[in-house]
Amino acid sequence: MHSEELEVRTGASEAVVDLTRQVSEFLAEHRGEDGLLHVWVPHATAGLAVLETGAGSDEDLLVALRDLLPADDRWTHRHGSPGHGRDHVLPALIAPSMSVPVLDGRPALGTWQSVCLVDTNGDNPVRKVRLSFLRG
Repeated sequence: MHSEELEVRTGASEAVVDLTRQVSEFLAEHRGEDGLLHVWVPHATAGLAVLETGAGSDEDLLVALRDLLPADDRWTHRHGSPGHGRDHVLPALIAPSMSVPVLDGRPALGTWQSVCLVDTNGDNPVRKVRLSFLRG
């Protein structure tokens, strides 16, 4: 297994960060190989999604998460910023891991699909993402 950890700066506000370029760079040394890419976020307040970016879907996702998980005082988990408890619920809805098929050393994503980090926690502006390639 080949594995590598990325450091991703998400900043102090909600973010959807497209990781597709970094995923392709990671897989570049595996040209000609098939297998699985496993992506893992070792954080209790972030997740991963496959979605279209650049056409508004990334912002639509953040709006939907704000509606579903409002940043208010309803949450039992209360340390950090106001409404931070919602950030700890996020990984139950936006999973912290995913697997993507790899064909000929490239992620087998659809035309408009991107691998994205979803982070609603402004208290933690730097995230780790673990990429692991498992040969088929």
